[in-house]
Amino acid sequence: MAKRLLNLQVNGRQREDAVADHTLLIDYLREQLGLTGTKQGCDGGECGACTVLVDGRPRLACSTLAHQVAGKRVETIEGLAKQGQLSPLQAAFHEKLGTQCGFCTPGMVMASEALLRRNPNPSVDDIKAALAGNLCRCTGYVKIIESVRAAASGSAGTGAAP
Repeated sequence: MAKRLLNLQVNGRQREDAVADHTLLIDYLREQLGLTGTKQGCDGGECGACTVLVDGRPRLACSTLAHQVAGKRVETIEGLAKQGQLSPLQAAFHEKLGTQCGFCTPGMVMASEALLRRNPNPSVDDIKAALAGNLCRCTGYVKIIESVRAAASGSAGTGAAP
């Protein structure tokens, strides 16, 4: 099993790790770095639970080799909270009940974060388009969309991370 050094930034920290050539980004994050917020759902790029940001853009970690993100910035759900405080988007998902079982939530939040960074005042259609690759079996999406809208409008507070 061939390994190479992988240099990248994860949640604002520079990393250099020996990683096997065939290692998926999700496995690198979860197993090597212990960042288990990124969820493995369908294992085939269909559900969006594994969405992370790579250089600010949503990317499916289950279908990306770790070495494909060499030299890039990777952000996971763990990187959004700062000093024990939920990000405004995380707080909105909490306050507006955008989660049910919570399994899809990290991917939903990361896809929504990418949207809000490029469009701080999205329409409902913009939100639906940004989340089109993310599946939720519990909520019916209404509360998820309300959560993103609340974060965009600034009507959600921030609180201590649970």
